[in-house]
Amino acid sequence: MAAVLLLSSILLKAEIKNISTDNVKIAGSCALCKEGIETAAFEKNISKASWDKDTKMAQVTYDNKKTSIDAVLKKVALAGYDNDRYLAPDDAYGKLEDCCKYERAVKKDAVAQKKMPEHQHGAMASTDKDAAADPLKPVLDAYYAVKDALVNSDGNAASTNATSLVKAIKAVKMDQLASEQHMIWMKVMKDLDFDADHIAETKDTGHQRDHFSSLSDNMYKVIKSGKPSETVYYQHCPMAKEGKGANWLSQIPAIKNPYYGAQMLNCGKTTETIK
Repeated sequence: MAAVLLLSSILLKAEIKNISTDNVKIAGSCALCKEGIETAAFEKNISKASWDKDTKMAQVTYDNKKTSIDAVLKKVALAGYDNDRYLAPDDAYGKLEDCCKYERAVKKDAVAQKKMPEHQHGAMASTDKDAAADPLKPVLDAYYAVKDALVNSDGNAASTNATSLVKAIKAVKMDQLASEQHMIWMKVMKDLDFDADHIAETKDTGHQRDHFSSLSDNMYKVIKSGKPSETVYYQHCPMAKEGKGANWLSQIPAIKNPYYGAQMLNCGKTTETIK
């Protein structure tokens, strides 16, 4: 019997290769939450979790060549459970059974802040107004700065502005996003950060433009899923990427091509207006 148990233990550990283990806090309140969290985290031979309802801590084990702790926790959040890295969309939380409705600390803080007397906000009220109305506005503004630098074929400015974009992406408060936009953001956030980071680490406009193309595709997805505070023009150049075509977002209707700059400044057209 001991030999059988030992063999079973070895086989269980062998299911997941290239093992990484992280201990993370995941919100929940009962045995049903445990089942929901562990089910969301489980992917055969790739990832699994063991959650403790008393400590609210989960041990997440995963194959680091096939997934990441971010990807696992994203799935847990989409199942309705807030965690160290991601907040659950409101509709996912709303679908949980009543016994699973844990107290959402971040949501509570947000409500408390809204109830603060007006005079306590001071000058911050006007500064934060646009960001509160559209949490992605700082990201979009930083994106525009990168775009404008590429229009001018200025690799140094594009690099500097992309550094600001990386910071803006990381600073987004996901609990302020509407449900659909929250879900899209969670899907594209890692790719946005990847492309922005690559633009920031080089001053070669050719390499920057390669990443700007995929950056723009993901920016479109997330901006399209919500209501931007200002009109956004989705524009297309059929000549970019060796004739495959590429898109970008603009704050103005006039065509200023970020893929060719002065060489073909007005090449392209607006294909959609988002407002």
